[in-house]
Amino acid sequence: MKFVLVVSSEMEVCREIQACFGEGYRINCVETTAQALEKLRVKRPDFVFMALDNLIANPDDTNFKKALMPLWALYPSLDIIVMAPQELTRKAVAAVKVGARDYINYPIDPAEVKFVSENILSSNILQSELSYLRDQFWQADYLELIQTQSQKMKSVFDKIRSVAPTRSTVLLIGETGTGKNLLAKLIHHHSNRRKAQFIGVHCGAIPDTLIESELFGHEKGAFTGAIRRKMGKFEIAGGGTIFLDEIGTVTPSAQIKLLQVLQDGSFQRVGGEENLVADVRVIAASNMDLKALTATGAFRKDLYYRLNVFPIYIPPLQERLEDIPHLCDVLLQKLKPHHNKDIDSIHSIVLDAFRRYAWPGNIRELENLLERAAILESTRVLTPESFPAELFQEEADAPLLQPNPGRTLSETRKLAIEEFERHYLKECLSRHQGKINVAAQEAGITTRQLNKLMNKYGLRKEAFKP
Repeated sequence: MKFVLVVSSEMEVCREIQACFGEGYRINCVETTAQALEKLRVKRPDFVFMALDNLIANPDDTNFKKALMPLWALYPSLDIIVMAPQELTRKAVAAVKVGARDYINYPIDPAEVKFVSENILSSNILQSELSYLRDQFWQADYLELIQTQSQKMKSVFDKIRSVAPTRSTVLLIGETGTGKNLLAKLIHHHSNRRKAQFIGVHCGAIPDTLIESELFGHEKGAFTGAIRRKMGKFEIAGGGTIFLDEIGTVTPSAQIKLLQVLQDGSFQRVGGEENLVADVRVIAASNMDLKALTATGAFRKDLYYRLNVFPIYIPPLQERLEDIPHLCDVLLQKLKPHHNKDIDSIHSIVLDAFRRYAWPGNIRELENLLERAAILESTRVLTPESFPAELFQEEADAPLLQPNPGRTLSETRKLAIEEFERHYLKECLSRHQGKINVAAQEAGITTRQLNKLMNKYGLRKEAFKP
């Protein structure tokens, strides 16, 4: 039996929804989001019909994602259908843009309810087997990492899923900061070597004179300073995976030894004669064009072809801009334990700037920017003032809010006013060190109005006290 949850303070709406479904459906009606959460903790519904006024505290609210997050915290893939009057259709669409599955208008039309619900059910049936197999393959710790809206990244994860269980050598190709190390670990932890060592080696950070010793070890007396035998990374990684980052920087002599490892599965320590078995899976990575390096003689062709068994190209952040909101959410959660601040969102102006920025440093640069902003920010929202000015330089001579095809003039005007209000209040509170009565007097409003606006924009007086 299908389970449908209706969240609305209007019982007539609940009765109308109930009338749209026949046998085989159990309809539960509640009036508030808190009651809905109680029901959800007991049983997961097939989908939820939720009145728009349950998502907004007042008519000016637009943070639908924050309102929906408690439901998704229980069931991340929960399908939510927003119910709204005709005049608030744009807000219903805004809720859909942040993750709600669909919307319907009042008065309730049984044909529309049937179409929307059947469309969701049929779509879920088509996806259920794929989702099941995906979730069965990916370990729970990595489910958040593989979430993406980018077709290019979906292709990357499909390739990783195919190659991870094999013994094949993998070559990760991508710019610096695209997450090659993280993807190498993803491959290792989904291979049959997951219980053994994962050893990462940044080849570019090791002096040329030490690279062979670092990788293959050395015997006592092999060179000046070799006072005892040392195990190399290939020995330490025995039975597991070795990740060779920036493989294009290794010396010609080290390239010969790497070729031997990949061809014969054996190697010798520096200064030694004993052949050692290398029971390791090799994952290499480079931000350089190795094929071009072979043309100049800087990299051996035979080694390149041994490494290039299963190449995976990782797109730069500029080619997957649609993933920026999700990446920001993940990175902010990662930063929370290190900064005692309850930052839960990023201002729309910042996100717009992120979509226009070139991202030469890719995800690593994004993480650094967010960490810096989290340190500087005094509210619950990361605002433009907490980011470097050059991030917004291209729009310095442009309007505060760029035209958006999905945003009307009225909505743009409203956002611009909100941004001005937030900035004004922040400056005012800062001048008066968080003193509400003095700041309200300067602003020409009551303390009650000021408190209401501070709640709206996530401003806390404690943040402005010396």
